[in-house]
This record gives sequence, C-alpha cells and structure tokens, in this order.
Amino acid sequence: MEQVRFVGAGVTLAADVAGPADGRPLLFLHGGGQTRQSWGRALHQAARRGYRAYSLDLRGHGDSDWSPDGTYDIDCFADDTRAVVRALARPPVLVGASLGGLASLIVASTPPPPVAGLVLVDIAVRMEPEGTREIGSFMTAAPDGFASIDEAADAVSAYLPHRPRPKDVSGLMRNLRQRADGRWVWHWDPAFITAKPGQKGLGSGNADYLAAAARRLAVPTLLVRGGRSRVVSKEGAAEFLELVPHARLVDVAEADHMVAGDANDRFNEAVFGFLDGLPAQVG
Repeated sequence: MEQVRFVGAGVTLAADVAGPADGRPLLFLHGGGQTRQSWGRALHQAARRGYRAYSLDLRGHGDSDWSPDGTYDIDCFADDTRAVVRALARPPVLVGASLGGLASLIVASTPPPPVAGLVLVDIAVRMEPEGTREIGSFMTAAPDGFASIDEAADAVSAYLPHRPRPKDVSGLMRNLRQRADGRWVWHWDPAFITAKPGQKGLGSGNADYLAAAARRLAVPTLLVRGGRSRVVSKEGAAEFLELVPHARLVDVAEADHMVAGDANDRFNEAVFGFLDGLPAQVG
C-alpha cells in the first residue's frame, strides 16, 4: 500500500492506494467523523481483485488539510472529490459512505458524468432526523476528548452496542490524535460539525438539492443500505429508487449505518458483485 496526496479545492488530501496501476480505479470516501482507515478491508479486497483502489481522507479529517476558513459545505467536499477524479488516469467508480456518499452523488450527477459508476453506502436523498441526531450527539459528546484510548473505546462501544467491544483497542488510535495536554480527541476538525450561515450542512435539510442531483444520475448506481439503519429508512431507499430507476438496491440485514464495519463480508459481496458486473469498457 502506498500513501499519496492529492490537491483538492484549496486543500491537500491524504489517501492510501493499493492494487495494480493499470486496474480500474475505485475511489472510497468515508463518512463524517471517520478517516480513510475505515475502508481498510475493502481496500485490500479491491486490490486483490485487480482494482486500483484509493481511500481518501476528506478535508478536515485524518491527515488531510482542514478548511482554512472553517467551512465544511457539502459542495466543498464535492469540489475536492472532482479534483481527485480529474487527477486519476481513468474515470473511477465512486464508493461513498454517508458524507462521502453525498459528495459522490453530487459529483456523479454532473453532466457529462466524470465517473464510471456510483456506490452509495447507507445514504440517500432523504435522511431520518432521529438517525442524524444520534450521529451528531455522538460527535459532540466529548468536546474535551478522552483521558485514554480505553475511555474512547468505551464511548464507541456505548454508541455501537451491537458490536462486540474489541479486546485490543489500539486500532482506534487511527481515528484519534493526541493533544499537547495528553488528551485524545477525534481526528477531525471540530469546526466540521458547526454549520455556518448559508452553508449546505450535512443534515436532512438538503433533500430538494440532493433529489435534483439524483434525477440527473446516468451512471450505473448501487445503493447499499444497512437493514438496521436509522439514517436511511426503507421508505427513503424506495424514494431514491423512484428518482433513479436504473439504480440497484442491496439491503444488508445485519448492518446499521456503518455497513462496511458492521458486516464487511456482506458489504464486499454486494459492492464487488456490482463492480464486477460493469462493462469492461466503463471506467
């Protein structure tokens, strides 16, 4: 695996890349508050299957730059994604979860399509307010961070009670950074969760904007929904399919919002089944 940097829309962005240089490119974009590390197993699976796979840290997350003015409009994330797409040798398939899916949807709907396909992971045009509130509550619950990695792991375990708490919590360090005072805080810019006036935020208030983007989609599209998701309901998924009649839906019954982390094998089966079925000349 290599580590590379891309020039986004006024920021530089960190990415991991794996797989043969001449493979069909895939660009994985994580959800809000996560990092590129959340795609680790999918990235390795893609590389083993012959894809050229990139996992990007979104602006304000992980090792990518923070927005210089503290703005995190969804169009900023889309503009960064467009810049990365232009830097690749061939049009990629975008695989976006949550926030990364919103950016991917906006980019993929731009005519003429700059990408070869789109996979949305538990994100659609309309999000359930209860689910988005739960995410927001978790992200704002520890503004002063944690005294230890174990304390952070306890917070994650309380937020994701359906997942067994790992005995070895060292992997969580990839999503944290240690401040000068020794406390551990999440590896994203705190300004990310504070919407500015006029900014297109990340909640459910952008349904009309996103619906217009969905109607423009002309590339092969897959929606992977967590069967237990409180962010994308069955009705929300059905609405998306009405807007994008050519799209396919896979419900991963055992997964919540973070589908790849909750049921990675089933996630990979759905995504690579879709990707492997795309025409060879596409992307």
